[in-house]
Amino acid sequence: MSGSNEPPEGAGSPDDGLAAALADTVRGTGASSGGLYLIEDAEPVLRLVALCGLPLAFSAPWERLPLSAPVPVADAIREDGLVWIESQAEMARRYPRAAAAMPYPFALAAAPVTGVRRRWGGLVLMWPAGHPRRIAPRERGHITSSARRMARLLDDAPRPPALPDQPRIVAADAAPHPVRSGLAAADYLERLPEGAVALDLEGRITFATATAARLLGAHADRLVGTRPWHSLPWLDSPVYEDHYRAAVVSRAPVTFSALRPPDQWLTFQLHPDSSGISVRVVPGGEPGGDPPPPAALSPRAAPAGRLYQLVHLAAALTEAVTVRDLVALIADQILPAFGAQGLVLSAADAGRLKITGYHGYPADVMERLDALALDTDLTPAGRVIASGIPAFFAHPGEMKAGYPQASDISGKQAWAFLPLIISGRPVGCCVLSYEQPHAFTAEERAILTSLSGLIAQALDRARLYDAKHRLVRELQRALLPRALPRLAGLEVAARYLPAGHGIEVGGDFFDLLRLNDTTAAAVIGDVEGHSVAAAALMGQVRTAIHAHATAGAAPDEVLARTNRLLADLDSELLVSCLYAHLDLARHRASLASAGHVPPLLRPTGSPAGVLDVEPGPLLGIATDADYPVTTVPLRPGTTLALYTDGLVELPGTDVTRTTAALAAHLDAARHQDLEELIDRLVRHATPTGRHTDDIAVLLLRAGSAPDGQS
Repeated sequence: MSGSNEPPEGAGSPDDGLAAALADTVRGTGASSGGLYLIEDAEPVLRLVALCGLPLAFSAPWERLPLSAPVPVADAIREDGLVWIESQAEMARRYPRAAAAMPYPFALAAAPVTGVRRRWGGLVLMWPAGHPRRIAPRERGHITSSARRMARLLDDAPRPPALPDQPRIVAADAAPHPVRSGLAAADYLERLPEGAVALDLEGRITFATATAARLLGAHADRLVGTRPWHSLPWLDSPVYEDHYRAAVVSRAPVTFSALRPPDQWLTFQLHPDSSGISVRVVPGGEPGGDPPPPAALSPRAAPAGRLYQLVHLAAALTEAVTVRDLVALIADQILPAFGAQGLVLSAADAGRLKITGYHGYPADVMERLDALALDTDLTPAGRVIASGIPAFFAHPGEMKAGYPQASDISGKQAWAFLPLIISGRPVGCCVLSYEQPHAFTAEERAILTSLSGLIAQALDRARLYDAKHRLVRELQRALLPRALPRLAGLEVAARYLPAGHGIEVGGDFFDLLRLNDTTAAAVIGDVEGHSVAAAALMGQVRTAIHAHATAGAAPDEVLARTNRLLADLDSELLVSCLYAHLDLARHRASLASAGHVPPLLRPTGSPAGVLDVEPGPLLGIATDADYPVTTVPLRPGTTLALYTDGLVELPGTDVTRTTAALAAHLDAARHQDLEELIDRLVRHATPTGRHTDDIAVLLLRAGSAPDGQS
């Protein structure tokens, strides 16, 4: 593929153009495989729409991913930059969940597909393990230009593409293989003393010599078109299927030994490329270990793909923090994995089934089912919890036999009721439902039963987290002002945003104090750490500042006296604080800072900028500290922005540049409502909505002098 951004020749519809562009990119970069993700319009979810160089079966854990998922392609889209993973070891370090479901040697790149109009999605490419650990600048440019090419195709399309239920499989080969004499090749292979077998990328046998058939113990006609672990019972183990998967993903040769009963050891040498796998079958060889015992092979073991999918889902469940996270994860990943469309997650609470989350049901149905008694005969949920045994109903007839009303409640056609039990203690019930009749295989029942235990633990953790989180937030709200006073000649808006995760209460605080009809005090600060101790100290600091300010102390004295109080309390925590005395009659503000981030000021008729306030030391460091006072004009229309460091000190960014960019956003919204302006500033600082530190913002805009004073 050249560096051209023109659509591929022969590309018809946008879908065809994207498929051709993906194939060109895989060939041009020397990648072994690639995939294209697009963002669903209805919700922030990534859908795999095209796959090149890998079988469809490999894509199951990756076909639908939340945009917030901890995977390279989601990070590339959120950060709008290329993500490079040089090895499987780095994948395990940075993305352990993804590595658990793809434990093979490879290198990977993910790039955003961002157009003029919008973010469309992301491009993923994989290389064999032999790829250099560093990505060359030319290669990086090739990948990003290919992503831009795809974005241009999407930008120019008359309408957004329809997202398929399954990804489109795209062939990477640009031209057919050279014509060979099939008869001569077959004669050559048949004369060799070893067996030769050809597999396609899906794992199906496309050719087998007579020698190979004899060594494998089956006629060649019975082998062609099958997968070895299906047609040869003694190879029916995830261990052997996994060798094939390793060869396809890594594109590296794989050798292993297997015992053909009763006593014939065979060595298999797998040589993969972009079109399939050539397999040498050699008698003898050193066994790699004892074969799986017969008990492990009957009933038939789950395919390796299903097992890795289970590992992927299990790892995802460990990352669900809240009940809402858990419901979203089950809806986004577990339902599609088993072809289900509906979910009801309920918790056992005081002898009743309290619905904690659902998907694919109307709200009125959930209202009818919420808070049913555990011994209800309306649904099987209570009986399933009491017995601890899952119940599967393949069609409405099976459901009606035991629960006549259940199938009429929602109109669903098949159900899996999974009890959520931890150490004999019922936690709740998880119901997966289908819009069409669905026959549950033994494999599906086994995997769903295994998952139910993991879901139970995740639900128990999530409910405990939510309960603690509510207590923490109630404490936080109690320590912050319930409402800010209204003052003539001053507009004000404030916002407190807790950290994205964690149940510890933060130490960020703000306040606005009415001193008299024409003066007020604005305060913002941050107590070190996230803990109950930090919250308690924050309450004491707020109280001290309030007392000193209302007693008429100047800004420097307010901070100095509060600093001495912290010394008397002998707290090990430090506090940053910014105090502003607002004189609305004289149109001026006097500010003192105790090591706090500088405020932003947008004067009337002048651009916004960072206000240079000379800081004193943090509160709690030295009892005799001085706090210089900075006075600035506060003419009508002037906006003063106070905030805590969570708004500008972001991982991987320079705080000076971040603060300057924040000032530019403040300047661009000169006449915007203050509440909307806070939204704008927060969205700029945290475009994904995720932040690791608390954020407090207090905006002040001066109006006309009260009572006509000048």
